[in-house]
Amino acid sequence: MTLLAIDWISVLVKAGQFILSFSILVVLHELGHFIPARLFKCRVEKFYLFFNAGFSLWKKKIGETEYGIGWIPFGGFVKISGMIDESMDKEQMKLPPQPYEFRSKPAWQRLIIMVGGVVVNVLLAIVIFIGITWVWGEEYLPAKNVQYGVYADSLSKTIGIRDGDNIVALDYKPVEDFGKIQPDVVLKEVKSIQIQRGKDTLSVAVPNGFIKELVKNRSNATFAFPRIPVIIDSVTKDAAITQGTLKKGDSLIAINNKPFTYLHEFSELRKPYIDSVVTLTAIRGKDTVKARMLLRNSAKDKTVSLVFKTPYQVLGSVTNHYTLAQSIPMGFSRCFTTLSGYITGLKQLFTRKVDANDSLVGIVGIGNTFPGIWDWERFWTLTGIFSIILAFMNILPIPALDGGHALFTLVEIITGRKPGDKFMEYAQMAGMVLLLSLMVYALGLDVWRIFKH
Repeated sequence: MTLLAIDWISVLVKAGQFILSFSILVVLHELGHFIPARLFKCRVEKFYLFFNAGFSLWKKKIGETEYGIGWIPFGGFVKISGMIDESMDKEQMKLPPQPYEFRSKPAWQRLIIMVGGVVVNVLLAIVIFIGITWVWGEEYLPAKNVQYGVYADSLSKTIGIRDGDNIVALDYKPVEDFGKIQPDVVLKEVKSIQIQRGKDTLSVAVPNGFIKELVKNRSNATFAFPRIPVIIDSVTKDAAITQGTLKKGDSLIAINNKPFTYLHEFSELRKPYIDSVVTLTAIRGKDTVKARMLLRNSAKDKTVSLVFKTPYQVLGSVTNHYTLAQSIPMGFSRCFTTLSGYITGLKQLFTRKVDANDSLVGIVGIGNTFPGIWDWERFWTLTGIFSIILAFMNILPIPALDGGHALFTLVEIITGRKPGDKFMEYAQMAGMVLLLSLMVYALGLDVWRIFKH
C-alpha cells in the first residue's frame, strides 16, 4: 500500500458522503433529545455536531443555547442543564437543583428526553426506506436468470460448489433474489445449499467455520458470483487502441490468442499483460474482429478504457415499482429486517461464529462502505441502515449511552429511589472509557486493514 496507489478522488467522494450521512444522523438524533427537553422547559446549554474538546470549528449563541460544530467527528451532543453527560460538569451538580434543570424534572419526562434520539433514528430509518422503495423501487437479479451458473472461488470449492453450478435453494427454501444468497448464508446460518449441476440437483453441507471464513474474506470472496460473458458496454475516449476497433456490444473471447468465456477468466488472464499492448479478439455480430490495445495498471492509472456490462445488464434484472401506499409497509419491513440482521451479526460476534477482527469496523471502515462515485440511492440506503444501527447501539444499557441513562431512570420509576449523583458520575466515566476503548480498537483495525492490503 502506497499513497500514490490511492484513488484520492474516490476517497474524497466517499468521505463527502460519509460526512453528510453522519451529520444528518447526528443532528436529527440530538434533535430527538433537544425538542422534548425544551418542551419540558429544560435549559439546553449546547447543541453540537461533533465533539469540541478544546475548541469549536464554528459556534453561535442563540437565546440560552450555544450551537456549534466540533472538530472530533465521533458524534454530537446536547448539553442539558443538570444532567451528568459527556461534559462531566461536576461543579454544576454541586449546586442546588434549579427548576429548569434535567434533574429537577419528573422521571417520566427525563425518560422521554433520553429515548428521544433513539426514537428519531428509528423513525428516520423507516421514512428513508419508504422513500427509497417509492422513488427507486426494488431491483434484483432473479436466481432463475443466472443462466451461466456461478463462478466458484477457492472458498466455495471447499464445500463442493463448482464453476457452472446454479444455486437454487438454501436449506431447501427456493432462492428468488440471487443477491441475497451470500447475506442469507451468513445471517440465517444456512446448514445446506441446494445446487443444480446439469440435470442433477445436489445438496452441499455448510460446515462449521465456513461463515467465519466468508466474513473474513468478504472483500475478496466471490462466493455465489454469477458467471457472465465479457460484453463491452462502452469504450472511453481514453482507450489506448493502436490497431483495429472495439465497440459497444462486442463480446471479448481471447487475449493474445488465449481463449476465455467469462469475465472472471478474463480478469485472471489479463494480469501478466498489465502495462503491455495486447491483442483482443471479439465477436461482433457474425464477425470475428481483433484490436491492439494497451492494458493499463489500474492501481497506478485510474483511466478506464473498457466498461463491461454488469450481471444485471447481461442476465436481466427485475425492478418492482410501488405506490407510496405500497411503500409504507415495505419501509417498515425493511427497517426491522435490517435491525434483525444487525442483532444476528452481534450474536455471531459474541458467540465467536465470526471474528471481531474481521467484522468490527471504525469510522474509516464505515466511510469505505460508501461508493467511490456519488450515488443517491446507495447514499440513502446506507444512511437508513446506519440510522437503525445508531438507534440500537444507543439504546443498549451501557452507561454514557442513552440506554444506560434510560435504564437508571426506569429503575427509579420502579423502585422510587433515584441513583445518587456520585454513582452517576462514576457510571458515566466507566461507560465513556469503554466506548472510547472500543472506538480506538475499531479505528486501529481500520488502519491495520489499510496497510495489510
